[in-house]
Amino acid sequence: MRPVRTITALATLLAATLALAPTATAAPASAEATSVRDVITDPDGSRHIRYDRTYDQLTVLGGDFVVHEAADGTYEGTDRAVPGSVSVPSTTPRLSAPRAADLATSLLREANPGAVLHSLVAKPQLVVDALHGSPKLAWRTTAAAKDSLGNPTARTVLTDAITGAGIDSWDSLETATGDGRSLYSGTVPLTTSRASSGGYELNDATRGNTYTGDAGNKTDTCVLGICLERAPAKVYTDADNHWGTGKTADRSTAAVDAQYGTDQTWDYYKDVHGRIGIADDGKGSYNRVHYGKDYNNAFWDDNCFCMTYGDGDGKTFGPLVALDVTGHEMSHGVTSSTAALTYSGESGGLNEATSDIFGALVEFHANNASDPGDWLIGEKIVKPGAKTAALRFMDRPSMDGKSADCWNKNVGGLDVHYSSGVANHFAYLLAEGSGPKTVGGVRDDSPTCDKSKLTGIGKEKLGKIWYRALTIYMTSSTDYKGARTATLKAAKDLYGSGGKEYAAVAATWSAVSVN
Repeated sequence: MRPVRTITALATLLAATLALAPTATAAPASAEATSVRDVITDPDGSRHIRYDRTYDQLTVLGGDFVVHEAADGTYEGTDRAVPGSVSVPSTTPRLSAPRAADLATSLLREANPGAVLHSLVAKPQLVVDALHGSPKLAWRTTAAAKDSLGNPTARTVLTDAITGAGIDSWDSLETATGDGRSLYSGTVPLTTSRASSGGYELNDATRGNTYTGDAGNKTDTCVLGICLERAPAKVYTDADNHWGTGKTADRSTAAVDAQYGTDQTWDYYKDVHGRIGIADDGKGSYNRVHYGKDYNNAFWDDNCFCMTYGDGDGKTFGPLVALDVTGHEMSHGVTSSTAALTYSGESGGLNEATSDIFGALVEFHANNASDPGDWLIGEKIVKPGAKTAALRFMDRPSMDGKSADCWNKNVGGLDVHYSSGVANHFAYLLAEGSGPKTVGGVRDDSPTCDKSKLTGIGKEKLGKIWYRALTIYMTSSTDYKGARTATLKAAKDLYGSGGKEYAAVAATWSAVSVN
């Protein structure tokens, strides 16, 4: 049975607890005052009275404490945020309120690099800060604004009201843990934010303020690569923090998949490679779902630092918000921020393959029973009866009818989605080895171009080698020969030139005819 909140006999509790307050705070009554914030009564009648404290009518940060009483009213103890009494030499600030507001707005802008903020307001409040060492007079200023898409951002800044020194600052958008019923990944956890108007927003402050919005089936208006008008991204809101229904009829269901995929991609790069955000700057991207009408595509755009998902035509594809598709597209942002592989020729094939490789690894890392990791890309979005079962088959790329399994001098002339096959084949063989096997419930059978037999070194080592090669050694013009050199250098850095990993990289490139 859960404890319940009550104000029953609050006056009696208040009288009893105020007698304890001097013991709990050791404060002179003339300067300090207490007020009851909350009372919780346990099933056995025990009570827990939570107090806030003020000093000379100023809120005391760290002044809160909880008094515990037995069912018969006997005092059982006190838990305090900070020990001891609170006092400050003066409650007259030397730093003005407007100056405190300016400092807070500057920090808000720094926390949103590159964003154009509007409707910016800052509200300083004079407080006594007992949380950060000796009590001191401080300004607690909440600065809030909206970005160009109308999404909120806010930061609370604590500044010494005497010296003007910064004390602390933090994101003011409260996060909460909700869940969503997705199209492809089952019921998934979601970290969201409290909406200023009540309820919740699909905005994750723990992952750089990544959010998901509805494009309203509109499209961008662009000329020669310059977008004059962008489709909207109206952030999703929900009353109870339980999102979607698992059905396409509910527009928030696709948003669940997109946000979940973004979360999992962020977590993969952070957990495995120590990369904080797509650009490794701690800044989140955003998602637009329901883009266009019957749009059979999803794409990453560096200009808006955002992901965009179509709903599919309902015949070949459903909404393109599957986990591996999200990992794929967002990894284009990683490539753009690092090697910036040119999107044509062999470099373009390596660009696409990088996204396929990390898209698959994101799916493996997520370890979701509803969408177990495999070496197919986009299998979840393909509708029954379509001509293909997936967008990519990494064990044998030519199964799509167009991709190359092995390098040849004409590979660079293929569309980049098909010249990527050589690197995808390499990645599969390096991780899993050659021959038949079942991975993630999918029956694979990967041949080699030189008839060799290979033993894989595992997905984790593949990811580490490819990531180091991408971020340290590859450049905009890297071709397949250069990729072989880059991955060998990465393997040497990570595992030594005499290790099995270095030998496996060399043998695997040879197995796809890159010698």
